[in-house]
Amino acid sequence: MAYVPTLKKKYLDEVVPALVKEFSYGSVMQAPKLEKIVLNQGVGAAIADKKIIEVATEEMTNIAGQKAVQTKSKKDISNFKLRKKMPIGVRVTLRKERMYEFLERLISVALPRIRDFRGIEGKMDGRGNYTLGIPEQIIFPEIILDKVNRINGMNITFVTTAETDEEGYALLKELGLPFKNVKKN
Repeated sequence: MAYVPTLKKKYLDEVVPALVKEFSYGSVMQAPKLEKIVLNQGVGAAIADKKIIEVATEEMTNIAGQKAVQTKSKKDISNFKLRKKMPIGVRVTLRKERMYEFLERLISVALPRIRDFRGIEGKMDGRGNYTLGIPEQIIFPEIILDKVNRINGMNITFVTTAETDEEGYALLKELGLPFKNVKKN
């Protein structure tokens, strides 16, 4: 039998029926699902020191469990000493099994390690997607603290098939993202 991540099993067995009931869909296929998770880290300091981007790429690869790609600048900006096609960031796109495994690690291990953690903001983007800003990469257990020479933040974007913010929020809440208690108007 093929391996199925615990969170994917939970999605199929618990989340879909809950969403179908909440939004009274005609079919289970109408229930929104998580399409991909994109991790993105801007490393502007890499302009001065090339080693920073290599370290960031390695850290992001360890966090995601998948090879990270460097993002390059699109144009010259003289005020920032930036030339076209210079590496200025790192990103990883996770799909399918790896996406569910990463989300499970994020919810159960990484987020609780944030100092004074009281939940995450519930602000969606208008199309059912959600971006979470993380202030420091050291909350992930894959990062060895002794090897970290600079603290970088990152954005984690959850792309869903939801039509509305309400559906996307319900999906992510059911999957276990610890949102702050937001009062709805």
